[in-house]
Amino acid sequence: MLPLAFGLCAQGPDPFLSWLDARAQEQLRQRAQAVASIRTPQDADRRKQYVRAKMLDLLGGLPTFNGPLNARVTGRLVSETHTIEKVIFESLPGFYITGNLYRPNAPGRYPGVLVPSGHTQEGKPETQVVAANLAAQGFVALAYDPIGQGEREQTYLPQLGRALSGGGGNEHLELGVRNILIGQSVARYFIHDAKRGVDYLISRPDVDPDRIGVTGCSGGGAITTYAATFDPRIKAAAPGCFISPFGFLFTGPTADSEMSFPQFISSGLDMADFFELASPLPWLMMATTEDYFPPGPARSVFEEVHRWYSVYGAGERVQFFVGNGPHGTPRESREEIYKWMIRWLKDGKGEARDQPVKLYTNLELQVTRGGNVDGEPRSRKLYQIIGDEFRARRQPRGAAQLREELRRLGVGSTGKAPAARVVARGEGAGFRIEEIQFESEPGITLSARLYLPPGEGRKPAVVIFEEKRLRVPLFVQLSQSTAAVAESVAKSGWIAVELDPRDSPAALEGRPFLSNWVTNERADLVGLNLAAMRARDLLVTIDLLSARPDVDSASIRGYARGVKGFWLMLAAASDSRLNRIWLDRTPWGLAAAFDAPLTNHLFDAMIPGFARHWDYKDLTSLIGPQRVYWTDPANWMNRIVPLEGPYRYRIVGESNDPIVAEFLR
Repeated sequence: MLPLAFGLCAQGPDPFLSWLDARAQEQLRQRAQAVASIRTPQDADRRKQYVRAKMLDLLGGLPTFNGPLNARVTGRLVSETHTIEKVIFESLPGFYITGNLYRPNAPGRYPGVLVPSGHTQEGKPETQVVAANLAAQGFVALAYDPIGQGEREQTYLPQLGRALSGGGGNEHLELGVRNILIGQSVARYFIHDAKRGVDYLISRPDVDPDRIGVTGCSGGGAITTYAATFDPRIKAAAPGCFISPFGFLFTGPTADSEMSFPQFISSGLDMADFFELASPLPWLMMATTEDYFPPGPARSVFEEVHRWYSVYGAGERVQFFVGNGPHGTPRESREEIYKWMIRWLKDGKGEARDQPVKLYTNLELQVTRGGNVDGEPRSRKLYQIIGDEFRARRQPRGAAQLREELRRLGVGSTGKAPAARVVARGEGAGFRIEEIQFESEPGITLSARLYLPPGEGRKPAVVIFEEKRLRVPLFVQLSQSTAAVAESVAKSGWIAVELDPRDSPAALEGRPFLSNWVTNERADLVGLNLAAMRARDLLVTIDLLSARPDVDSASIRGYARGVKGFWLMLAAASDSRLNRIWLDRTPWGLAAAFDAPLTNHLFDAMIPGFARHWDYKDLTSLIGPQRVYWTDPANWMNRIVPLEGPYRYRIVGESNDPIVAEFLR
């Protein structure tokens, strides 16, 4: 079973992914050269200084809250080998962590081990075999629910008894895109949770604060790595089943928002940098033989890290182990974890043997009365915390800075018409149709459909971001094809162009609310922005139209539906040749995305940090309000909302024709 966290492309050629991957591999090659040149501890220390500063910058810093945990024990389970305490404490005010604390039955002071779970929706019960065995061998182990999992589902609806988003991986992404819009990474909250887990462990009288370890698999392996990298109180770490270089991850199991820092590859970073930054911390790096994070790529990370550690004369502090079996923590891997923790946290004293332990059901391990932290006093969701962060970090900027940002993003075109070739022809009801292909830039081939009305001379034109009727429903209603709008435009005597902008269709999973998150994320990882590139695709289409003898280049307009309206606004704000644009059911502003627990297709409007400085009103102001025609403004769940202003609302059942006529007038 695939974890909830990852996007895998379907088999088959994907030209845009290949184009992005070429950029990724070149950036990774340059980074590898820089690391290979390190020969002395002084060289390594200088790189560590850069890596730490850069990672913290990509995270948007870490939360600084260090207030009371307000920890409570809500119940206990006692077996022959260990006792489980059901614990709850606060990561941030009102933001609760639910966990099971496994401790030896005998009194004493023991080493502590943090055990975050992987991307299972159940959360903490997944890790109970490891945690129980650690307790049986003289450790205090804290297994806890990561954000969006177990009793911490962020879109949990009590009336349904389930998360509306569909699962933890979806929630990580849904929250992640909001963080990116304000120049942060949602990973900062996962790291802070781990820090607060350590805070809780060392607050207990039965835990030795100088002997703290962390171990986890898959998503828990990522949290393990980040916690050990950023919390110096951790003295030993054993992550597994996620370690891979980004050269492999980029076209393979690209990880979700808390496992892929924004602009990570273009910042000169790779997976090994986490392990190297924490040197000389003892690392046990683990993989399994049949994982979709294969042992070969994982070993390549280990080999680089081992060379790095050898520069410090500490090569014995990092080891690599491959267990037999699929994605997970088989018995031999578990025993290596125990051995590693015994070595570094118990002076080598103990027997690393996986033994039968009493296992409990999810319900027995439940911490809260209702099965979700929603019922706790003052409980808050992460979207509310991110919303507060958004409002606190707002720094409005003006039109001149917005123009400069659009230039930095590369929205504008060269003005040179690309060569186009006709690949198919057809007939419509009173117009001709031509399917064409052309390059937006070297290596990026686009497809478009021309609707050509009869008659001689130059005609005005409308460029349309194409929307196909999807097989899967969007929230509230099915996605409607833009062909009907194009046909109405052509029947009015205007040329219409339906543009299919650059994309990786094979990566579109059809999960609700997320759109093609993985392609947006991949572009961001290499320092590009998909929304801006799609706006540029439209402007290159205008270059092509302007060079045609049948087009009036002084009268070109644009149409887009839904979130694609953001791309159209970017294009129109960058190029006055779009003398009027039509936004149809476009969300009315980015600020609204921070006010609700769910959004729909927000990834398609993701520009890092953009929402801190500008919103849609700034784009429309730069375009000129008289150039913007806006019908049925919506919220981020595709629901039409009543707004004051020059908006046009449809009457139920109204056809496109009168609205098209208004737009073309």
